[in-house]
Amino acid sequence: MFRFSSYLAFLLAASTLSGCFGRFVMTKKELKEYYKDKPKPTYFTIQNDSVSLFCATAGNDTLPPLLLIHGAPGAWYGYRDFLNDSTLKANFHIIAMDRLGYNKSKFKNKKKAVTSIQTQSIAIHEAMRLNRSHKTGVVLGSSYGAPIAANMAIIYPQEFHHVVMLAPAIDPDHEKFWWFHKFIKHGPIKWMLPHYFKTTTNEKFTHVKELKLMLPKWQQLTVPITVVQGGADEIVDPINLDFAKAQLSDKRAEFIFLPDAGHLIRFQYPELVKKIVLQSIPEIRSLNLTTGRSP
Repeated sequence: MFRFSSYLAFLLAASTLSGCFGRFVMTKKELKEYYKDKPKPTYFTIQNDSVSLFCATAGNDTLPPLLLIHGAPGAWYGYRDFLNDSTLKANFHIIAMDRLGYNKSKFKNKKKAVTSIQTQSIAIHEAMRLNRSHKTGVVLGSSYGAPIAANMAIIYPQEFHHVVMLAPAIDPDHEKFWWFHKFIKHGPIKWMLPHYFKTTTNEKFTHVKELKLMLPKWQQLTVPITVVQGGADEIVDPINLDFAKAQLSDKRAEFIFLPDAGHLIRFQYPELVKKIVLQSIPEIRSLNLTTGRSP
């Protein structure tokens, strides 16, 4: 009886959460309505032996790149307002992608969860091939995309002049779990849930391990970084900002705390985020063409 009650409670919670997570996903109909009177991005699918990476771009590809990485769940269209911003398009070649396992991106021809921060970083780097500026860029990540953004700047420091992390889930000691997660991961009814829900949960259950692998890497970061955290964030514990301050205390780092902000900072404070990105323009450098990026 207890088990049945628990699963019933889970089903009720799952239906509520699916609606809640709907803030992070859009239907084809919703996208069509959004772009009814707006210019659409240009779409690309980058493919190699392992990766099929779907990207949406805006702005001239001879401008410095602005690489946008979504969280969990999410897709490229989480940055739709940035892709449509005239000021950003005038200064950057904006590239937003579906991370591996989400929406239209696949790993080894399967749309399955890819929980490795390192693998996600290497795959997302393929999107930089779309840019032809031979200039350094900005990499911005939100939530679960934030440690991936930082890791990209660590792996490819010569290609970026600024990292931005919004509501970053980076502290392995303060990863948030809710009671229903075990039912999604191990329950017999997980097949009933949306794909993005299961992918997000798979990332959730490996994220602590992945963040611990990141611990020695923070000291390797040489690119300037800005961290923004909201005090009313119910998804990522605001204490993650303290973790960032501790890890980046000797770096060129700026920390911004917004007491009333929730998790979706890019929607609540778009002008602030845009200002942070645009302020980095003086840092743009010419690329050393021996980096290996395609011309």
